[in-house]
Amino acid sequence: MATIDYKQASCIYEGAGTLAVDNLDLQIEDGEFIVLVGPSGSGKSTALRMLAGLEDIDSGNIAINGKDMLGVAPKDRDIAMVFQNYALYPNKTVGENMGFALKMRGISVEERKKRVAEAAKMLDLTDYLDRKPAKLSGGQRQRVAMGRAIVREPQVFCMDEPLSNLDAKLRVQTRTQIAALQRRLGTTTVYVTHDQVEAMTMGDRVAVLKNGVLQQFSSPTELYDKPVNAFVAGFIGSPAMNLITAPVTADGVQIGPSVLRIERDQLTEIAQLGLDTVTVGIRPEQLELGSDGDGIRAVVDLVEELGSESYVYTHVGTGHDALSLVARAPGRAPARLADTVGLRPGTGPVHLFHPVTGDRIGN
Repeated sequence: MATIDYKQASCIYEGAGTLAVDNLDLQIEDGEFIVLVGPSGSGKSTALRMLAGLEDIDSGNIAINGKDMLGVAPKDRDIAMVFQNYALYPNKTVGENMGFALKMRGISVEERKKRVAEAAKMLDLTDYLDRKPAKLSGGQRQRVAMGRAIVREPQVFCMDEPLSNLDAKLRVQTRTQIAALQRRLGTTTVYVTHDQVEAMTMGDRVAVLKNGVLQQFSSPTELYDKPVNAFVAGFIGSPAMNLITAPVTADGVQIGPSVLRIERDQLTEIAQLGLDTVTVGIRPEQLELGSDGDGIRAVVDLVEELGSESYVYTHVGTGHDALSLVARAPGRAPARLADTVGLRPGTGPVHLFHPVTGDRIGN
């Protein structure tokens, strides 16, 4: 197995004005499942390809088990890559695809068959070993790509958005299988995705990137409960956290015609920073629906009924000054389109962020 250290690792593409990955520092423990997540262009895939040796490290370095990877060829890094598009040979069977890398390394036929059979059993592919990829479903092809990586018995798995070509139901099923398989094998894994739900459900720790810069590297619960800035707060969570920049009053924050009351110690911290406006963050599940006049007055724009719960999308105020807020209601929502409702914070913290830097205020 392996530890991985990104040490001020940077990469810039020729002709680009900014770094694709900017001084990335990550310390990944042996056997961890780490997820790199962020919007398009955040540098997550580039960071993964730097680890695999597919992109140059322009400054800093990356070490695997303490060994500097600068100048080390991809084939000598003992890393197995799982790609978004599966990258299977269409003219080879499942068994041949899974064992091809071993064949190229000169592994004996008997050993190849043994490893392929073990991986196929693990991935429920034993009955498909003689089929060509064209005769498989998308989920089966993805498992073949996983099997090809597993038989190599590498020290690191690198996975670049491996589920993005699957339908929604299959994505949920396959991500569960990948997470369970990684726990069973104990192989250090770096997984790239733009889907924050995948990141939160699969990773031991999650690294959130924006414009090539690491924003936060924490456990999923830490990211959710204590985002270090407004970007992480708005990116992690579905639906996203409600973020509102509004004037500070003596009792709280002015949101439209209503005042959102916040704790006295939070008001003290805002005053110590000399701020007259602040960015407030409230998770949808922390907003309770009440009657008109109870809390923040909002007009319902949309109700998403999901069976076990509902999401109510609302706006506060009118015109250019209108603010959007989302609240979660257990079961069937007691509101309909164009209703006026009251929104008030329930249990859980109200997050505060600096209106200019976006940095978290307080604990």
